[in-house]
Amino acid sequence: MSLSPADRRYLDGVAPDQIAALVFELASQLHVERQRRIAIETQLARAGLLDIEAVDQAATDNEVRERGRAELDDALRRLLRIVTETGDPRGPLRAEHGR
Repeated sequence: MSLSPADRRYLDGVAPDQIAALVFELASQLHVERQRRIAIETQLARAGLLDIEAVDQAATDNEVRERGRAELDDALRRLLRIVTETGDPRGPLRAEHGR
């Protein structure tokens, strides 16, 4: 995802500690998700239910890659809301949290 300088306006007034907190939270989530995915793949392969090489091949398929990019862009937009929303720091950041 490449942004022009005009698209980076969401960072105006954002404290560096907010960005650092976001980066560390994402890194932590990524590590946990990666470990769990590897564990699931390993268990499924051991049970004969998953061909890991077929999964690796599917990951290079253009349709799969485009879908992944679209989902990543959507996830990034939602995550960046954390650094752009304001309000009571002790409460939920998003209005839809209460739904």
